[in-house]
Amino acid sequence: MPQSTSVSPRSPGSVAIIGAGIVGMSAAHFLSRAGWQVTVFDSGVVASGATGSADGAVSVASKKPGPLMTLAVAAVRFYERLAETGVLADEFMSRSTFMVAAQPDELDVLESQSAQLEAADVPVRLLKGRALAETVGAAAPAALAAVEVQGEGHAVGYRVVERLRRLGGFTIRRNCRILGLHHAGGRVDGVVTEQGIESFDAVLLAAGLGSMAFLAGPDLIRPRKGQLIVTDRADRDAPRFPGPLMSCRYLVSKGSHPAGNVTEARSLGLVIDPLRTGQFLIGGSREDRDDKDVADADVIASLLRDAVALSPSLAHLRVIRVFAGVRAATRDGMPIVGRVGGADNVWVATGFEGDGICLGPLMGHLCQQMICGQQPEHDISALDAGRFGLTLAEAA
Repeated sequence: MPQSTSVSPRSPGSVAIIGAGIVGMSAAHFLSRAGWQVTVFDSGVVASGATGSADGAVSVASKKPGPLMTLAVAAVRFYERLAETGVLADEFMSRSTFMVAAQPDELDVLESQSAQLEAADVPVRLLKGRALAETVGAAAPAALAAVEVQGEGHAVGYRVVERLRRLGGFTIRRNCRILGLHHAGGRVDGVVTEQGIESFDAVLLAAGLGSMAFLAGPDLIRPRKGQLIVTDRADRDAPRFPGPLMSCRYLVSKGSHPAGNVTEARSLGLVIDPLRTGQFLIGGSREDRDDKDVADADVIASLLRDAVALSPSLAHLRVIRVFAGVRAATRDGMPIVGRVGGADNVWVATGFEGDGICLGPLMGHLCQQMICGQQPEHDISALDAGRFGLTLAEAA
């Protein structure tokens, strides 16, 4: 259900969006279509942050039960709508995800997550015995059971952002660092760049970790690094993968299952994703670090060992690339989306961690609705910045 907070329509004006990732660029697209004059600022280039180093999963399967899972269901449907209307034609691929239990202690995790998905009206299919062998047996012969999560998808983050850039309707200011927000008469009336003050009627903070530079509040967002592996192409006679294989251990590492409520600075899960090119994307780690330019041999070796244990055919492939990204993670695992306390014309959308690609376009649309003074069509009250007492930082 939509939020029950009172709203009043706001006439289109000028809006500064800080951050050219998938959330900021989606908001720019929808705001420009609503008649706003939009300028997107980024200290680097488009999709140079977490968006450009993501796995592309548009998936409900791994989401924590509750508001995040509910929003993810809506986000997948929103991707489908954007693809059907041509906005993201050929950029979104529908597919199923296969959650796999390969150890006896993972069966409870599989059963629990499957039940939660069913409760959220996500179509799932339990695979055991012959059905398991026929569907994932060749790809994961050691699997004890699996659940097919239907109606999921895949979208490459930087390609989505590039499509929105090409559709145009807004200005992008690359390599333009925002020094602060400018206050006048008790409200924000612009942003401060190295060239001076630029006036705007509204501001959206969508810069991931960088958003916190403009906010005052507790230390609630931290960098979380993830390392990923890309292989070369498999031979045509290699075992067929029906879709991405998600080890139940991944659910634990992400915290989607109660057993995953841990505080270790590093956790490893496992997703094996067959790409359109015939290659495989293997991930990933969750590390409380921000050194995105460094790949760790021990982490990569551990991921590869686990991948080959689940899917032995991968042993014949070569690793051709390893990369890492750093995401903004909140202390409660939920994004921060909504109006910033103490400012009637500043909004924030950050803290998506590994869910930004899935939620990005929908969150951009909901930000557009809020900035236009409309009721968001989905309930995002659980994401509100007020739960952390966030306010604006002192004026620049």
